[in-house]
Amino acid sequence: CLQGKSKRDQSLEDLRQHIHKWYIPLARQFIVLFPEGGFLHKRREVSQRFAEKNNLPKLEYVSLPRAGAMKVIMEEVGPHRDQGASTSKENTKKDRIPLHLQDIVCGIRPSCATHLHYRLYPSTEVPADTEGMTQWLYDRFVEKDQMLEEFYRTGKFPTKGSGPHLTRVVRQDNLKYIILHSFFIASTYIQFMVARAIYNYFW
Repeated sequence: CLQGKSKRDQSLEDLRQHIHKWYIPLARQFIVLFPEGGFLHKRREVSQRFAEKNNLPKLEYVSLPRAGAMKVIMEEVGPHRDQGASTSKENTKKDRIPLHLQDIVCGIRPSCATHLHYRLYPSTEVPADTEGMTQWLYDRFVEKDQMLEEFYRTGKFPTKGSGPHLTRVVRQDNLKYIILHSFFIASTYIQFMVARAIYNYFW
């Protein structure tokens, strides 16, 4: 509908202005973009209907991406140098049950292993035109879908190419988090007491 298209266009213009107002002046080096536009369990059905209507691949483990925000980013900040890169990332859990806000806040979700798989692409490989960029994104997400299908079937991501396939396990250090939180709590308390003492001294 026109209202939806108008809202999307305004969001892209807001992103363009944000890049010029904040991202470039502050010399930021990274932008994290989720072209899917939402959570998989909310978007899968809509994505598959869109794919069926437009003769596109019907994906099961990811939803079809949107190229609008990526095109704005590439137009404004890249690729100006060969050093630029685009990252393709898969973040998943073996049980395929998504984390919800209440799980994180209340800590009611049993512990689980989260797998983060990523690859880097030179930004110069990304087509500049909308059609080419959209097709490039579709190709990446078809690859994601195939990789996730194999992961859920075998428990491992498929290896691709002859380069090194590095794996690193990151475990949560509970003692570290206790020390950090204790420091921040103590620091906040001290700052509050100092501010209150200054206030009482003058008023």
